[in-house]
Amino acid sequence: MEKILIVEDDENLGTSLQKYISGEGYDAHLCPTLESARKSFNSDFSLVVLDWMLPDGQGIDFLREVRTQKHNIPVIMLTARTELIDKVIGLESGADDYITKPFEPRELIARLRVQLRHKGQKGNNTDNQAQKIITLGPLVIDLMQREVSFEERSVDMTKMEFDFLKLLAESPNRAFSREEILNKVWGYENYPSTRTVDTHVLQIRQKLKDEWIETVRGIGYRLRYRAPE
Repeated sequence: MEKILIVEDDENLGTSLQKYISGEGYDAHLCPTLESARKSFNSDFSLVVLDWMLPDGQGIDFLREVRTQKHNIPVIMLTARTELIDKVIGLESGADDYITKPFEPRELIARLRVQLRHKGQKGNNTDNQAQKIITLGPLVIDLMQREVSFEERSVDMTKMEFDFLKLLAESPNRAFSREEILNKVWGYENYPSTRTVDTHVLQIRQKLKDEWIETVRGIGYRLRYRAPE
């Protein structure tokens, strides 16, 4: 039975979600604070449902801690914040999905199942990817350790930056549309804005070199690489 960690300080909502998720066949654990979440969190959990505002801090801080520790567990953010910039911040900090309150529990369950399915598909490819390292000249991407080095120096990247770069590096010189990038990296067919792609391109260019991520006019972006002759 897959374990789900719910971090929600609203007692009524938290208890309701715990009962609903448990009723769908999952082992749901409820934590009302960041402190209790930090104490309870471990690798046995399959997914985290995380509230943004908590009595002892912000859920996004816990999210960043999880990603810093190289945990790739799916995280669904719950929040009353409706501004696009808040959604972008959440996703860029490593959230896999984002639901604004109020919401229907059935929607959460549907999104939860999507994330667990994606996690399972990635797990099925673990053996094939365990030793896989993408090397494109001075750019080296270790898929197992989720580490990037460029010109023999380590490059620190967020979860989304890494996944974005990995997508482009696996098919160098292929042009990807912004919509395709959003679908494959963030998991959305219809994302509300493509500006987050442009933001990530800017961030990656700053960490590598501008010419590595090339703008393809009218389409999107590609990683440009010419193997030495």
